[in-house]
Amino acid sequence: MPNCLRLREDLLKAIYDTATDTLTLELGSGVVVESDEDKPGVIIDYDAAGNVVGIEILDASKRIADARTMQFQVAG
Repeated sequence: MPNCLRLREDLLKAIYDTATDTLTLELGSGVVVESDEDKPGVIIDYDAAGNVVGIEILDASKRIADARTMQFQVAG
């Protein structure tokens, strides 16, 4: 997929699409059955059990200091 960065595809998928300026965080392999726009430009995806399975941030470059660079830390 051109114009995208992917990290940790086995557990967490973080995709920044430069063409649409969208940052998508996939938090599992669940099927999205409902999406809510919690705040303007921030969409939260839920599976059938109500678990959060994804977060989408529209106009990411305006909301995040550098959407192309991410750091992950595992606590504990």
